[in-house]
Amino acid sequence: MGITILKRVLRDQKGATAIEYGLIVALIVVGIMASLNALAGTVVDMWNMISQQYLAVS
Repeated sequence: MGITILKRVLRDQKGATAIEYGLIVALIVVGIMASLNALAGTVVDMWNMISQQYLAVS
């Protein structure tokens, strides 16, 4: 009885699939974070430029 349960557990692939999906999601999140980090400086510079132009007109 114990051997059959052990064989069934060793053949089960559901856990491996969940781990693979988790790794894929983690890679996507890392990519998004890197993109946002690269874009952040440009966005901050844009808002600073707009702010300076607004203050110059006022």
